[in-house]
Amino acid sequence: MLSTGLQHPGPAAVRYPRGTGTGIAAGTDLSTLPIGKGELRLQGSRIALLAFGSTVSAAEQVGRELGLSVVNMRFIKPLDRELVLATAAGHEGLVTIEDNVVAGGAGSGVGELLNAEGVLRPILHLGLPDSYQHHASREDLLAEAGIDAAGIRAAVLKRWPQLAVGSPPLSAAG
Repeated sequence: MLSTGLQHPGPAAVRYPRGTGTGIAAGTDLSTLPIGKGELRLQGSRIALLAFGSTVSAAEQVGRELGLSVVNMRFIKPLDRELVLATAAGHEGLVTIEDNVVAGGAGSGVGELLNAEGVLRPILHLGLPDSYQHHASREDLLAEAGIDAAGIRAAVLKRWPQLAVGSPPLSAAG
């Protein structure tokens, strides 16, 4: 992502969390990502988790446990319009997950896009509360906000309790 931002001919901002990151190990090449394009990480059914930034790893864990689709959204602006619409078309509900404030955040952009396109799907937005955060470790703050794996799982099952009764098999997306 950093290489993509550096090689982009216009302004770019890369947001990253404090502490260590999860995901792909740092490489030595300077390859770039297609700007504004997310990726389907797990193909499940019924509900899709649209994860932004550092929440992807926790979303994948929950997706595997419950048989849900997981999308690594990668970009907030521009939002991957085609991927969001295709994901909404193939699922009964969506969950947006971000380590940012929910109000006016990335999930709001997903909701605005679906609303503008007339796509009606239940959406659960998970993220930080719109208030000052007290001092704590990153892991503790994510857990308090319910955007660690346990919190995501609990919120999804609270909204869609029928998912706890059994999950269809799921496959990794390529």
